[in-house]
Amino acid sequence: MKALVTGATGFLGQRLVLHLHQLGWKVTATGRNRQKGMKLEEQGIHFVPSALEDRSTITFLCKEQDYVFHCGALSSLWGNYEEFFQSNVEGTKNVIHGCLTHRVKRLVHVSTPSIYFRYTDQLNIKEDDPLPEQKVNHYAETKWLAEQEIDRAFQEQGLPVITIRPRAIFGPGDQSILPRLLRASQERFIPLVNGGKSLIDLTYVDNVIDALLLCVKSPHSTLGQKYNITNGEPMPLIDLLNKVFSLLDVPFNYKQVPFSTGYMLAGMMEWVGKTVAGGKEPPLTRYTIGLLGKSQTLDISKARKELGYEPRVSIDDGIKEFVKWWKEQS
Repeated sequence: MKALVTGATGFLGQRLVLHLHQLGWKVTATGRNRQKGMKLEEQGIHFVPSALEDRSTITFLCKEQDYVFHCGALSSLWGNYEEFFQSNVEGTKNVIHGCLTHRVKRLVHVSTPSIYFRYTDQLNIKEDDPLPEQKVNHYAETKWLAEQEIDRAFQEQGLPVITIRPRAIFGPGDQSILPRLLRASQERFIPLVNGGKSLIDLTYVDNVIDALLLCVKSPHSTLGQKYNITNGEPMPLIDLLNKVFSLLDVPFNYKQVPFSTGYMLAGMMEWVGKTVAGGKEPPLTRYTIGLLGKSQTLDISKARKELGYEPRVSIDDGIKEFVKWWKEQS
């Protein structure tokens, strides 16, 4: 089996590349981070540094590949819209072009449940539920535009593609979700919105990799479809935090913050970041307050039924693996 993995120097992409390599696949990895790419090369993996915006390189890398896993994206809470658009929309168009040009057997596209987000509680969201007209940030907006490019290529050009929307990926190597909370607690405090009662859905990284591999061999009827991926274990945020800090045996510093207060404060910080600080990311954004203070859970019954997806690693076991890795990094 031959596969190209974009975003191979990111959290999910790197984990996928190593897993495929262990399975005996011939993997081509591409991404922006040359230093991480060199570490992949040291393990016998072919790495080609490239930005998703580089159409000629991305197209060339799709040549003679059986499968392409498009994990690459500009994923951030903050930033310039044009940079998001170039990476997430134009980059996806380049991947599509490469797959069609070289007749790749199947493209597995990694999207995001951020496209569902509203500043309200949402439980058991299905893949075809109505989306908010105004997406919450540049990342969600451009990932939604990328999905539309995928849909157009499937409908008009017969692109063999499946899209997954994994929610809040965590595990060893994660530098986003749990590390952000740990650093906030260490440096200042975690704004515990409305007592941390909001329900959150997490997904252990190896479960996402299982879903990606299921997409390789799933029935033809799954082509063109979208699938929510989570651990299927929604839990209150406060329970998650208590587990993590207890296992790490470090202080859990937090302050109770009403949602309205946190939202207003974050809005002020965003304004300062845009107008006074020259576009610098503020310490707190309204989206962060929304994530901490509003419940969002996904319905994964479609993935279970059509892909045969079942979360293999539980939240508890995933947290233990993350904590073990975090301690090793300290």
